Order: sequence, then structure tokens, then C-alpha cells
Amino acid sequence: MTTTFTALPIIDLSPLSNPNPTPSSLHQLSTDLHTAFKDVGFVYLTNAPISFSHDQIFSIASRFFSSPASAKMSLAKKMFVPTHRNTYRGYFPAQSGSDNLKEGFEIGPTPAPPSSTTDANSSINLTEPNVFPNSPDGRTMAQTTARLHAELQSLSMTLLTLLASSLGKLPTAFTSLLTDSISTLRLLHYPAPPHPLSSSTSTSTSPLTCTPHTDSGLLTLLHQDLTGGLEVLNAAGDWIQAPTVPGAIVVNLGDLLARLSGGVFVATMHRVRSFGVERYSVPFFCEPGGDAMVPGGEGGEEVRYARFLRGKMGGWVEFREEEEGEVGVGRDVGAGEVEVGA
Repeated sequence: MTTTFTALPIIDLSPLSNPNPTPSSLHQLSTDLHTAFKDVGFVYLTNAPISFSHDQIFSIASRFFSSPASAKMSLAKKMFVPTHRNTYRGYFPAQSGSDNLKEGFEIGPTPAPPSSTTDANSSINLTEPNVFPNSPDGRTMAQTTARLHAELQSLSMTLLTLLASSLGKLPTAFTSLLTDSISTLRLLHYPAPPHPLSSSTSTSTSPLTCTPHTDSGLLTLLHQDLTGGLEVLNAAGDWIQAPTVPGAIVVNLGDLLARLSGGVFVATMHRVRSFGVERYSVPFFCEPGGDAMVPGGEGGEEVRYARFLRGKMGGWVEFREEEEGEVGVGRDVGAGEVEVGA
């Protein structure tokens, strides 16, 4: 249960940049993260031990999305171009009539993990390899994003270790689920609306570009640009603005980790408002391996993570039609509880 917080907490990860952090510094980080995810479900992390700046990350996204539409559609998922083979990784265009008007490009681990036992029976292959433009720029993008994906996965593992310890569990209690992980790095572009907002439009009445939802996996690590617009729901029912903190990564808890914590940690509802300008966002969804057993079924029984994930896809704009026949599997989704990105 969240509290009536009025701002997101900020935690400095500087101790993790020390090759030999002291036990006391790690204990303090563990305690601070525990409090943040118990009371808020969201946190700003500063001085994270990754080699990429925000500007570098958004440069990757802006270069890709500024490509001609034909170049982007050459990497589109099979749902959008039936002759294509990629079903889970690759490009998706903005969906007309959607409340989440965005285009995106989804990237998995390199190399791709072994096939999940559930892949053969689904139209969506969760372990398929990535797709990139067949060009020097495309090969550079593949190498750069592979490194970024690996660094964010490593940071996620460190956070999960600290959170497990804070609960009195074995340090590997959560990271043991990451064997053959299918974590996703998602580049998102929200184009500016065709008609500028009225000067009388206030922050509280500006339209939504991402509707209220919780995320489905373990952790989400978000790089948001200076536009901002992220809002988080507190226990009083108030939407609290989460403006960009320069250099900080916004991290929030997913439904699965909330369950694994026994309800100690919370997956908090959040949404994004449009301020009438173009926006870039790069979330990283830390997820288990497809065959990892997780408490994802009705009544809390364990199911393979791939089944749990496919059950969530019915609420995702870019998968609604494709997974129509599988939506009921492992669903257990409350109102608004879909992962639509941030």
C-alpha cells in the first residue's frame, strides 16, 4: 500500500561505483530502497553505475525515429507487416485511435536466449533475435544498444540483490529468476500532437499520452527526457508529478516483484501527460527468463513467466489483435494494470 507521498524519493548510488563498496554503504542502500518501494513504488536513482549519459541514450532513439518511415517499417513486427518474421522484437508504428500514441522499437538481450518451452505454441516468439537496419549505422546501433541493455540488466540485478537482502531473503532470491532473461529495452517516441495545445490548457488538464497502468515485470528503469509528464498515484488518490531530475534514472516496481515480496513492495499506478511537444522515453523492463516459475496464475499458483507475460499482452496496444486468443492465460489484470510504457 502506498503512502500519501508528495514527491518521489531520491537515492544516490555512488557507493556502487566503488569496486569494493563497504558493507555499511550497501546496507544503507538496501534499507533506503526497501523504504522507497514499500511506501512509494518509485524512486529517482542518481549516479548510477552505467557508462551512458542521458544525451547519448536519447541520441540513439532520435536517430532511429528520424529515419524514413519505409526504413522503420522494414523492421516492423509481423503484426504490422505480415511477410515479416519478427513478432516480438523490432519496430511498431503509432496506433491510430489509441490513447497511447507512440512509435517504438524493442530490443532484447544479445545473444538471444534459448527458446522458451512455450514459444512453439504461440504466435509471439519471446526469445527471437533482434532486428536492426542492414547498414553501417544499423550495425553500430546493434552494438551500442547491446552494451546499454547489458549495463541496465547488470544494474537491475544489483538492485534486486539489495531488495532481496532487505526482505531477509537470500541475495539470489530474485536474480535466480533471470536465467535466460527476456528483458526488453524499449525506445519510444511520442510525436508532437498535430494541433498545439491551447494556452489555457493547464498541467492538470493536458491530454494523456500514456494512460494509467502498472508495469508487469520485476523492475522498470526509465530514462525520461526533459519534457517530463510522468505522474504517479499516491494513496490519497492524488496524481503526483515526477519531473525530470537531471542525470537520474526513474525506477519503479512491477506487479511480479510486488507479488514476490509478499505484498511488502508496491507496484504503483502511473501515467504520462502531453505538454504538446515531442517526447522521447527509454524504459528498460527487467524480466525473468521465459521458463522461470513465478506466482502469476489465479490464486497465486506458479506458472512459467512466458505464460504470465502473454496473459498481460491483451492490454498492450501493439499486441491486442495478435494475442487475442491467448489473453485469458495467466491474466489476473486489474483495471488499468497493463504495461504500456512510459
